[in-house]
Amino acid sequence: MSEELYMKRALELAELGRGRVSPNPLVGCVIVQDDIIIGEGYHQKYGEPHAEVNAVNDVKDQTYLQGATVYVTLEPCAHFGKTPPCANLLVEKRVGKVIIAAVDSNPLVGGKGIKILKDAGIEVKTGVLEEKARWQNRRFFTQIEKNRPYVILKWAQTQDGFVARKDFSSKWISNSSSRQLVHKWRSEEDGILVGKNTAKYDDPALNVRDWSGKNPLRLVIDSNLELSQSLKLFDQAVPTLCYNTQKAEEKGNLEFVKLKNGFSINSILEDLQKRKVQSLIVEGGSYLLNKFLESELWDEARVFTSQNNFEEGIEAPVIAKPPTEIISILEDRLAIHYNV
Repeated sequence: MSEELYMKRALELAELGRGRVSPNPLVGCVIVQDDIIIGEGYHQKYGEPHAEVNAVNDVKDQTYLQGATVYVTLEPCAHFGKTPPCANLLVEKRVGKVIIAAVDSNPLVGGKGIKILKDAGIEVKTGVLEEKARWQNRRFFTQIEKNRPYVILKWAQTQDGFVARKDFSSKWISNSSSRQLVHKWRSEEDGILVGKNTAKYDDPALNVRDWSGKNPLRLVIDSNLELSQSLKLFDQAVPTLCYNTQKAEEKGNLEFVKLKNGFSINSILEDLQKRKVQSLIVEGGSYLLNKFLESELWDEARVFTSQNNFEEGIEAPVIAKPPTEIISILEDRLAIHYNV
């Protein structure tokens, strides 16, 4: 088998950790000896063993590790965090070669893992399926390289271009299959943000119900603290941040975050970066979505268009960039835009 095929398998393994490893990156590892895969592993959950450890432990006869080739989607770590350095483990097991898809741009690693391996006489090769590996970990690389979370804009609009009626009501624009997909997305990202009007008129729970997975951190903007505390967002069932300009206070699972420099998209993203929130879904409303679009502080937009018509109402945001991908979900149309 070629190097690309082994690395493709490692990428497939890495994907199994989606939604469970943040703020760590997704990582998969395959160990090969004499053209036979003898061990596989991936990073399964934040705080638990890394991909390389799980792959090494998967090898039934540890003597086969000596001289083996290790395929890993991201540079092995070189620092003590929640777990010991993986680069040191590979040296200890006396592997012969390590093939890496993408070099880690985290300052704590930044080539240090590669140096440990090379200093121990292990052959190292980088760049095999690098583009695919970086794309898979685009949330991680965005946080490290742009100092902010990866931002996904999401909304549903009618065929005639409205996200809500004049009275701000919007249920239901998209179909049940589209809504289930949204719950899957929620389980994969760290945070979910709405503006004051969406919280007031839709009273969303912003949790994961039609899918299995963790709830994202809930975020709402209420600059002057005008929202009713009886809304689902304030039920303390899920950790929630309320961004405002009035007070800083913690009450159980609910934290009121006073923005020191007033409200801005940048100030919210800076706060989330400090909290190690790696990815953010912005679910509306139209005003907030347009703020992200105007500031160019977004990476991806997922737009559902239904066959419904409102004839009048709150207009949907408009993206100048054409969609990269269009998917049919029953009668709904899902357009995915990337802000590359």
